[in-house]
Amino acid sequence: MSSQTIIKVMIGFYVALFFAYLFGPLAVMSVTAFNTPSYPSAYPLEGFTLDWFVKLWNHRAMMEGLRNSIIIGIGVICVSVPVGLAAAVVMNQIYHRARSLYYLVTVSPVLTPGVIIGISTVIFWRDFSEMTGTRGFFYKGIMLSIFGQSSFIAAYCLLIIMARLQRFDRAQEEAALDLGASYPQVFWHILLPFLRPALVSASVIAFLSSFENYNTTTFAILADKTLVTVLAGEVRQGTTPALSALAVIIIALSLLGAIAYEVVKRREERRSARIAERAKLAERGDLAAAVA
Repeated sequence: MSSQTIIKVMIGFYVALFFAYLFGPLAVMSVTAFNTPSYPSAYPLEGFTLDWFVKLWNHRAMMEGLRNSIIIGIGVICVSVPVGLAAAVVMNQIYHRARSLYYLVTVSPVLTPGVIIGISTVIFWRDFSEMTGTRGFFYKGIMLSIFGQSSFIAAYCLLIIMARLQRFDRAQEEAALDLGASYPQVFWHILLPFLRPALVSASVIAFLSSFENYNTTTFAILADKTLVTVLAGEVRQGTTPALSALAVIIIALSLLGAIAYEVVKRREERRSARIAERAKLAERGDLAAAVA
C-alpha cells in the first residue's frame, strides 16, 4: 500500500468521523420522534408512531410560543434591516477618520451580553412609557423583545450590507444625478436594486437570529413566551419525544429551504449564462443565433 493510498484512507476516515459527529445526534434524535416510548429513546425500537407530532400540534404553550417567535422575528426584520441599511449608508458617506469610531459604536451591541441588553431594554422602555403615557403599547413582552433583539441584530445587518455596499460603483450615482435624477430617485432606483441580495440575506439572518435568541428574550419577554423560552422550560421539567418531533420539523424545513435556494440559484446561473452567451453572439454579429 502506497503512502498516497494511506493518506486518502485517513482523510476519508476523518471526513466520515467528522460528519458522524456532526449529524449523528440529529439522526438519533430523529429516530426518537417516531419511537413509541414516552421518553426519548432511539433503541430499542418498540414501534413506529406519529403521535408525538400530534401532541406537538396540540401543545398550546408550544404553539403560542411559535406564533410569538414568528411575530417577533418579522418585527426584528422590520426594525433591524432599515436601521442596518441606514447605518451602512452613513458609514459609506462619512469621513474616513470618523469611520473607526462610528464602526465601534454601531457594532458594540454585538459585544454586549444578552442579559444586559434584555434588562436595560426593560428598564428603558418602562421609564419611557411612564413618562410618555404609552405604557400599554411599548411595555409589552413582544415589543420589548423586538427592541432588545434589534439593538444588536441591526449590527449584523450593517455588516452584511456594508460588505455589498463596498462593491458599489459610485459613478452610477453621479451619472444619475448628472442626468437630472434626485437623491431619492437614485436611492430607490439604483442603490436599493444593487443592495437587494444583501437586504434579503440580512433579513434571513435577522429572522434566524431572533428566532433562536434566548438570553435577551428571556428577560425582555416579560409574561409572554417564545418558542425558545417554552423549550427551555420543557427541558427543565423533563424532555419528551414531542421536542424531537419539533426538531425533525425544523430540520426538514431547513433542508427544503436549502434545496429550494440551490434550485433557484442554479436556474439564475443558467439564465445568466444564456444571456451572456447571447451577448457574445450579438457582438460577433451572429444575430440569428442570438435570437434563437
